[in-house]
Amino acid sequence: MTTEHARGGALEALERVLNRGGDADDVLRATVRVLHGLYRYVGIDFVEGPALATGPALGNASQAERRYPIRFDGARVAELVVGGSGSEDDAFLERVATIVSPYCLVGWDTGGEAWAP
Repeated sequence: MTTEHARGGALEALERVLNRGGDADDVLRATVRVLHGLYRYVGIDFVEGPALATGPALGNASQAERRYPIRFDGARVAELVVGGSGSEDDAFLERVATIVSPYCLVGWDTGGEAWAP
């Protein structure tokens, strides 16, 4: 459980991370670091086929209690996994899942077609 003030400070820190931009791995690691200041465990698990693959994480994974889907264009691409949060944190963590979604596209398959951004 966190306070509204702590969530606001974390959101400001996350906005600075996202505004700085950079490599997706760096952005997601920084996101996990910021959130770990509030929660016992924070991780991002990526969708890889029918399974989830653990990405950046801090804390003890056995403390993971809540999962927030990360979607891009309607498709679930990852999950934000958090330990030590309560229902009062849901809206904040759902917002975080939304704003980091473009950085979670690591497992997309182009089906053998060349991809140009």
